[in-house]
Amino acid sequence: MTGPQQLFIGGEWVEPDGGHYEVVNPATEEVVGLAPEASRDQVYAAAEAAREAFRTWSRTAPEERARILDAAADVIQREAEPYALLARAESGATTATARGMQVAVGAARFRRYAKGALEPVEQGLPPQINAAGPMGRAGVFGALAVRRPVGVVTCITSYNNPWANPAGKVAPALAMGNTVVVKPAPQDPLSVYRMAEALAEAGAPPGVVNVVTGSAPAVGEAAVDSPEVDMVSFTGSTAVGRRIAEVCGRGMKRQLMELGGKGAALVFDDADVDSAVMGIGTTFSFYSGQICTAPTRVIAQRGIYGLLIEKLSGYLTHVKVGDPAEQGTVVGPVISAAHRDRVESYIELGKKEGARLVAGGERPPSPDRGFYVAPTLFADCTNDMRVVREEIFGPVVVVVPFDDEEEGVALANDSDYGLIDYVWSGDVARAFRVAGQLRAGGVGVNTIGRNMEAPFGGFKKSGVGRDVGSYALHAYSELQAVVWPG
Repeated sequence: MTGPQQLFIGGEWVEPDGGHYEVVNPATEEVVGLAPEASRDQVYAAAEAAREAFRTWSRTAPEERARILDAAADVIQREAEPYALLARAESGATTATARGMQVAVGAARFRRYAKGALEPVEQGLPPQINAAGPMGRAGVFGALAVRRPVGVVTCITSYNNPWANPAGKVAPALAMGNTVVVKPAPQDPLSVYRMAEALAEAGAPPGVVNVVTGSAPAVGEAAVDSPEVDMVSFTGSTAVGRRIAEVCGRGMKRQLMELGGKGAALVFDDADVDSAVMGIGTTFSFYSGQICTAPTRVIAQRGIYGLLIEKLSGYLTHVKVGDPAEQGTVVGPVISAAHRDRVESYIELGKKEGARLVAGGERPPSPDRGFYVAPTLFADCTNDMRVVREEIFGPVVVVVPFDDEEEGVALANDSDYGLIDYVWSGDVARAFRVAGQLRAGGVGVNTIGRNMEAPFGGFKKSGVGRDVGSYALHAYSELQAVVWPG
């Protein structure tokens, strides 16, 4: 267990007004450490410190911002092993995931946006010839579109990746000259304080990065409604995102929202079924399905429907459920007892709705401690079932049959969500044709892989805005037009 954590405000470590709360290891139910409970005044103080720091940081040379982000990546890489152990303990991720998908991706994002700080922010526009009139004499007018920092950005991060998700917000925001108040998820906030330490060691000036935490909603609310905050970047549920958007709307604050998902995986008769099974199977194996991009909603053409279900069921016999610290574990726990109960309630609901339980559905017999859910597969589902329509955020896959391409596309689009969908087909022309009809921010064609320069975000209730690659730099900037007479 680590010692009591302090808040990080204005470059100082500050005792929390509200004391501390326990961060629990979801695999063992042991206490990992004590996280600080900030008061509303302390959150406001963090935003004020960010505002004060913005005056200087926004004018700092891009080369200096790049140097600091690069140096932070050096620190993260140097401390990768203890950072990964902490991330595993507080998030329940397996050792491989904590090392490779959490800490390593976090460092990579700081490296990416060290380069991003040096990307051009000015775009020349074609000159315009204006005739004489009420606006002045005739002339040729030049123009630039220039990206400027937004100001103070509140970053509210998700529990499923305490390194990659915060780094994906903080690094591009800082690269563009913004300052940040980071409010991590209450379940696993300790890793984000290590990120703040890395940035401080790298030379980030006081107030450029501030971290506040709390187990109560009041801390997040204060981080959103502070009058010093210009933008809110949020990753989490659609329900919480809607409440944040309402507050942002009242203050005309900028938003970047990456919300829920219920990824449709269309598998056609001519697909490589083994490839589809490996992709869909990541819902069971990658962080116990607690990922918004997972292909949780399989829409399978009838010609391969039975074979696909058989192979998905077989996949489950080869994945080890257990302690994420043990070698060979593929499926660890979900984040908390409350979330385990929620996922299990959806499994019971699926049974009541008439879905056919193919595999899973019961709590694993071992380990005897921790918040484990057996990977679960439902077949013979219909689109009106809640287990098909609602985001479960656990290791649960539902399969819906379809007959022809038109029906498959209609079923995929019949959803409140639209984050990432997937198409598996041996006919590449059809796969791309179908992709163009899917109402989703991203489509994987015969893959679940990602291109980390491609824009990321959702249609419909899956979010507002785009980040990743240079698109994140655009998200954390405002466009300013500069016009002059030629």
